[in-house]
Amino acid sequence: MLAYLSRRVVLALLTVGAISVLSFVIIRLPPGDYISSYIASVSMSGGFVSEQEVQVLRREYGLDKPVYVQYLRWMGMVVQGRFGVSLEYRRPVSEVIGDRLWLTMVVAIAAVVLTWALALPIGIYSAVRQYSLGDYIATFVGFIGLAVPSFMLALVLMYLGFKYFNANIGGLFSGEFDLAPWSLAKVWDLAKHLPLPTLILALAGTAQLIRIMRANLLDELSKPYVVTARARGLSERRVILKYPVRVALNPFASTIGYLLPYVVSGSIIVSLVLGLPTVGPLLLRALVAQDMFLAGTIVLLLGVLTVVGTFLSDLMLLWIDPRIRLEGTR
Repeated sequence: MLAYLSRRVVLALLTVGAISVLSFVIIRLPPGDYISSYIASVSMSGGFVSEQEVQVLRREYGLDKPVYVQYLRWMGMVVQGRFGVSLEYRRPVSEVIGDRLWLTMVVAIAAVVLTWALALPIGIYSAVRQYSLGDYIATFVGFIGLAVPSFMLALVLMYLGFKYFNANIGGLFSGEFDLAPWSLAKVWDLAKHLPLPTLILALAGTAQLIRIMRANLLDELSKPYVVTARARGLSERRVILKYPVRVALNPFASTIGYLLPYVVSGSIIVSLVLGLPTVGPLLLRALVAQDMFLAGTIVLLLGVLTVVGTFLSDLMLLWIDPRIRLEGTR
């Protein structure tokens, strides 16, 4: 098992290195750079940027260097725990991201936990009570969850909040806590605002996982070992939960690898609609401005989330499936 985990850690580190290269290259793919975007914005406002000023800016931000030199310089800072200076904000990237990263993680983890808490029991019930009224309701709700975009649901809920409750349900904090330092009162205010965006972001993932769990469990319930367990007189609850559910959890657990980054990246439009102070809107603005260090850092963090999610999936599969543990001992 130790060898299995060691291989996964090595692969995770190599994957993070590859992601860092790809994220930096992807950010540089569009023509031009931040200076080009800056010149265009100044020209649109009626201003003028001299060629001498352009050269000074390029030297200041290191944009006069080859791409590989810029990458190595950036990675050198990343290894030291720094992510460079945001070209647009002219502040360290870590300061620009600031609390947004932690708030994003809070929203993402809450959405993942809610997704599992809803999808697992509903998927089991839907499979065990196949073609029952509850199964049809779960299937219908699942299709609605897959079909309705999250941002549309956010708009509908905001409209209902304004119309019937005269309340602004957007954001993660009340007005008086937006710029306030962290305190127990601010944490409690965050906890009160967290359920709505969590529910909106979790709905699509919940609908998908319900379908996955139902299909996996139905496949397991039709296998001979389940029939044999029933014939031995085991209770129905033990027959279902002891083996079929555990085996059906394998594909279910493997979804963690993409669920974490999906919640973060998929929340960009929802965050814009609800006014959430997460990294999604910040990434969109950085991409438009071609702020390569800020955008590259956020894309790198999304890639790291994917790797972390995949590693957590491996650990969960190692715990769920004895066959993987036995494979790791070879």
